[in-house]
Amino acid sequence: MKVALGGTFDPVHDGHRALFERAFELGDATVGLTSDDLAPKTRHDDRYVRPYDQRERDLDAELAKLADRFDREYEIRKIDDPTGFAPEPQFDALVVSPETETGGKRINEIRRDDGNEPLDIEVVDHVYAEDGEIISSTRIVRGEIDEHGNLTPERDGREAPAETDVDTASAASAARSPDGGPADGGPADAETDDA
Repeated sequence: MKVALGGTFDPVHDGHRALFERAFELGDATVGLTSDDLAPKTRHDDRYVRPYDQRERDLDAELAKLADRFDREYEIRKIDDPTGFAPEPQFDALVVSPETETGGKRINEIRRDDGNEPLDIEVVDHVYAEDGEIISSTRIVRGEIDEHGNLTPERDGREAPAETDVDTASAASAARSPDGGPADGGPADAETDDA
């Protein structure tokens, strides 16, 4: 079975992991990652979203572990519009959260209009933090919880980097070797985002 799902995934958390696990239970996964242009348009709250290449690196690391565990293949594809590639005919299922189920139904309307079979829509329930609230990237970025839903009252939220920090981060990312390590073989830079 070919499974599609998508999101911004910044940062990846246990709610996302539940989506990925369900996708890999069903089959091989194609995971859409919002482009830098689309990502802020999908946010309900105005917050900084890291650049695509940083999000893709972290997403790839998460998916590689799970794909290996489930003995599945995966692909990450950039998406520039909310429906992404899901209307394409090769997919059988779409994994969504309760918030994105309506979008899944819209994708099936597009597929029907294009003469394609509708996707099986797999809704994965929320994962809850220790305070009983939903784990979300926004709560992590604000410093309320960590990626597993543990409360982090001592932690500050993540701010958008200053312009010079963005330039430095982009240069550091570009200087990394294909395996994700530094191009010169030296120690990797410490991450400023702990989630």
